[in-house]
Amino acid sequence: MAAENQEKPDGPEATVKGTSDRSRHFITSLARGFEVLRSFRPGERFLGNQEIARRTGLPKSTVSRLTATLTELGYLKHSKNLEKYYLGTAVLSLGYSLLGNMEIRQIARPMMHELADHAQASVAIGARDRHEMVYVENCRCSATSFTLRLDVGSHIPIATTAMGRAYLCGLPDRERDHLLDQLRVRNGSDWPKIRAGFEQALREYQDRGFCLSVGDWQKDVNAVAVPFVPADGSEVFAFNCGGPAFQLRRHMLEDNIGPHLVALVRNVQAEAYRRH
Repeated sequence: MAAENQEKPDGPEATVKGTSDRSRHFITSLARGFEVLRSFRPGERFLGNQEIARRTGLPKSTVSRLTATLTELGYLKHSKNLEKYYLGTAVLSLGYSLLGNMEIRQIARPMMHELADHAQASVAIGARDRHEMVYVENCRCSATSFTLRLDVGSHIPIATTAMGRAYLCGLPDRERDHLLDQLRVRNGSDWPKIRAGFEQALREYQDRGFCLSVGDWQKDVNAVAVPFVPADGSEVFAFNCGGPAFQLRRHMLEDNIGPHLVALVRNVQAEAYRRH
């Protein structure tokens, strides 16, 4: 079990312990319950207690109590034939409530569809989830099949993607430095290259209002992204436009799609400000 935690320095149990040290209001058992739910991944419907224990770093006896409780509450379902658990519909209710109350999605969606068709690519909004970005909205071009197959709920890295880099650019300096330090520890020997990529992205953002990832995340994927920084100081988001490298060349991202994405984000900010 110790080896498991060493492989995941930012893993669930480390997160629980680190947070409890900072706040006397932190409820460890509640946090562990959420970690059980987080252990389910796309494409993997069923997990047993032993698999959940391995992924969370929690004792199997603790996991057994948590899965039993979550099953009673409807957040998990139990397959008697497989003796394994799967996510219940109560989890969907939580996510639906979050997305339904995220006003930025409603404001941005028509503009995103327009840009997706113009670029013949995908346009998405992402928010931070620990050391990754998670899609909270995604629009694809309706006229081509050559688009990224990422849906709402998909996760991509912060460190090497245009969306992640844009998110970092939008953070206050202190928050950015703290997150960069976590990414440094997490990425080990890859960090010098990752750091250089981010510093280049920061220069791009300061000069032109957007930043790029040209084959840095996946060699056949290019993207441009812009941070969305709410005027009220709430959560930072990032907008991106990405697609196959053969379709979205660097010069297209720099000269055409990037400026369009900057204008889109400004229009979303203006509309959000008008509504409030």
